Amino acid sequence: MIIAVPKEIVPGERRVALVPDVVKRSVADGLDVRVERGAGEGALLPDEEFAAAGATLVSDRAALWGEADVVLKVQPPAANGAGGANELDLLREGVVLIGVLRPLVSGDLVRELARRKVTSFSLDALPRITRAQVMDVLSSMSTVTGYKAVLLAASTSGKFFPMLVTAAGTLRPARVLVLGAGVAGLQAIATARRLGGIVSAFDVRPAVKEQVESLGARFIAPEPTVQAEGAGGYAKELSEEQHRKELELIHEHVRKTDIVITTALVPGRRAPVLITEAMVQDMPSGAVIVDLAAEAGGNCALTEAGRDVVRHGVTVVGPVNLPATMPTHASQMYARNVTAFLQLLVKDGHLALNFEDEIVAGTCITHDGRVVHDAVRRTVEGGNA
Repeated sequence: MIIAVPKEIVPGERRVALVPDVVKRSVADGLDVRVERGAGEGALLPDEEFAAAGATLVSDRAALWGEADVVLKVQPPAANGAGGANELDLLREGVVLIGVLRPLVSGDLVRELARRKVTSFSLDALPRITRAQVMDVLSSMSTVTGYKAVLLAASTSGKFFPMLVTAAGTLRPARVLVLGAGVAGLQAIATARRLGGIVSAFDVRPAVKEQVESLGARFIAPEPTVQAEGAGGYAKELSEEQHRKELELIHEHVRKTDIVITTALVPGRRAPVLITEAMVQDMPSGAVIVDLAAEAGGNCALTEAGRDVVRHGVTVVGPVNLPATMPTHASQMYARNVTAFLQLLVKDGHLALNFEDEIVAGTCITHDGRVVHDAVRRTVEGGNA
């Protein structure tokens, strides 16, 4: 069975779907792994390391895709990538595609995959069950994102994070507020604490209080606590009244905060606005907001995806694709996740798709010319993606 690993062509993407140590294990399992030349350059993984691990290096992109049984990707197939390349044109009927496809917001892509009779699996649709943890790409990449967000904040801020006793006297530590205590938020809390900041964290899910406090941060939650945990432990949208109370509490805290890291996302929806312009106006001059929901519209009303903007003396950072800025470790983590998933689909070196398995069924988006994922199908048919 041929496994193809193309070079990612989305601008700014430096990760690669497999790394040499994972390739070596896959080859030992009897898989024919083919890697496009230069696929690992952005992650500082030269072709020679892939070749030494047993991969076949391929220069012809069309041949790589056309001969593959399974294509492993990080980004969804790009219709207009580097140099105007169109990866959708390279997909052949019956091929298996595995990646992070964002199907709930990518209706055109989903319809095209179905039209081309591609069997696609999206790892951002993994069921939140114990058995799937080793395949959890979202958690892996959120770990990278939360860590890097704090480094961005530290490099942007004009203040130290820790308290320092210097020849010029004592400097007070930075006050850090993290909005959302999912994987990215928890990693941001841990990193900010390591740097010496005084950290608080806000979340509408009471279940995360113990995790926040175990990292040495103060937990902030609406009173009375609302039930805002949806399927799989993700946050769900609040009622209008609940959201109003949430904003009042956040406003109370951001006005005395030096650094705010926002991480709140609702799957398949625009990110909730948690920081209004009025809140930004009340923040200390020189404060920094790093909005990790920038690509989904932003948790701050002033966020511009891919840009740093200064409003009312506050810098609002809207980073996109932070995992690609730490491509070596991000690629290692992604490769381990995707390989664990691939093992569900392969038996004795051949594809064996078992749609009775809830992980296989829960991640399959298109198969045999149809959109087979219920939530995605409803979204696509409703024209909302």
